[in-house]
Amino acid sequence: MLKRFHRSNDKPLKTVKLLMVLLAVGGFVSSPLMADETCASPYMKKITGQEDVLYVWTLGTEGVGDEQDKLVTVDVNPKSERFGKVIHAVSVGGRNEAHHSDFTDDRQYLWASGLDTSKIFVFDVKADPLKPKLVKTITDFVARSGGVVGPHSLYALPGRMLITGLSNNKDHGGRTAMVEYTNEGEFVATHWMPTDSDLRGAVKTGKYADGYNYDVRALPSKNLLVTSSFTGWNNYMMDFGKMLKDPEAMKHFGNTIVTWDLHTRKPKKVFDVPGAPLEIRCALGDAHPYCFTSTALTSKIWLIQEDAKGEWQAKDVADIGDPKLIPLPVDLSISSDDKLLWVNTFMDGNTHAFDISHPEKPVEIYQKHIGAQLNMVSSSWDGKRLYFTSSLLANWDKKGTDNEQFLKLYEWNGKELKPVFSIDFTAEKLGRPHQMRFGAHALYSGLAASPQVEPLAKSP
Repeated sequence: MLKRFHRSNDKPLKTVKLLMVLLAVGGFVSSPLMADETCASPYMKKITGQEDVLYVWTLGTEGVGDEQDKLVTVDVNPKSERFGKVIHAVSVGGRNEAHHSDFTDDRQYLWASGLDTSKIFVFDVKADPLKPKLVKTITDFVARSGGVVGPHSLYALPGRMLITGLSNNKDHGGRTAMVEYTNEGEFVATHWMPTDSDLRGAVKTGKYADGYNYDVRALPSKNLLVTSSFTGWNNYMMDFGKMLKDPEAMKHFGNTIVTWDLHTRKPKKVFDVPGAPLEIRCALGDAHPYCFTSTALTSKIWLIQEDAKGEWQAKDVADIGDPKLIPLPVDLSISSDDKLLWVNTFMDGNTHAFDISHPEKPVEIYQKHIGAQLNMVSSSWDGKRLYFTSSLLANWDKKGTDNEQFLKLYEWNGKELKPVFSIDFTAEKLGRPHQMRFGAHALYSGLAASPQVEPLAKSP
């Protein structure tokens, strides 16, 4: 069993309150800037000040280093002598198709998943934030969940982790569910996605109720969960070029967004969102009850928003690049002031900044080429730093010289991105960098004496 560390202040806040404090880190005082990622769960304790480290969940690559998936720790504090350097890596044994990771609500543990083996790896990041330790491996996820395969998004709820699945163990297709665990790693429940044959009380608003899943986000003030959809194990473990030429395989992608009752975990409405909607990013301001997603195959931005009657709707509001060229939009990041939406496109390696001041009419205002291929983006709360990684899936990454595997940091001055540092993960014999999470060791050293972080939303 994993032990929960003491919280000095567990009183939930009715509105978002972000405390700005000076963090004494490594013998110097950090600037009091909000540094947490904008896509983090609203239930997660927030860090303040300059982030100290970046945790990079990395795919093992055959013939590179120890060939194992690993959690890589990078020093990202600009006042450190090791700034921009890898300072630690812990391998987990074998290749599991490392993909997404996230913290528990108290940020004591980082959970990381494997899409192929369906294993979940739990790292202690509190004892020594500079050197995370693997403390638990969940190997019975499929059996305990009732057949869910491919744990993807790991999303913090109070005392719980909500995990989206991508597939199932019957046909390895896209029919799947969300799975709920306690922070201690104990199974709680499986919440199957609505389908035509079993809508589970949801209202089908269009053609589809495919039962697919991918990402999940919450708007606690609206008692809302939103889920998106992707594809099953048969496709995401297939060679990308082979899949694109397989007409049958291309039929098996998700085309839905589902809204849920956050408290009961019951599906409410199923919307047609054609073309595999992937990451969901919700606005952070109290007066902005809406979320965005992008569709990988149709290259569009979709808005999920409450209408004047209090009903949730979904509609496409912008194109990303030229949809005919299938630039393959992947990760999104929203700015903390809800004015910018960053969208990465994998095939051309570009990042796009959309002005979303008017959410129903996003306008692209900036674009920059980051690398031959591009997947994840994580932006700091102050909006001044954006981190990028390259790997999508082991069998979907590009081949040859275009198979660049990097972590890059850029500074955003409001007009353009300027490079700060870059790490070649292949040259460092680490593998394929995928998802990133921020860390700050003062978070733990100061927590017991003086609360510097607080939960941001009511418990469901």
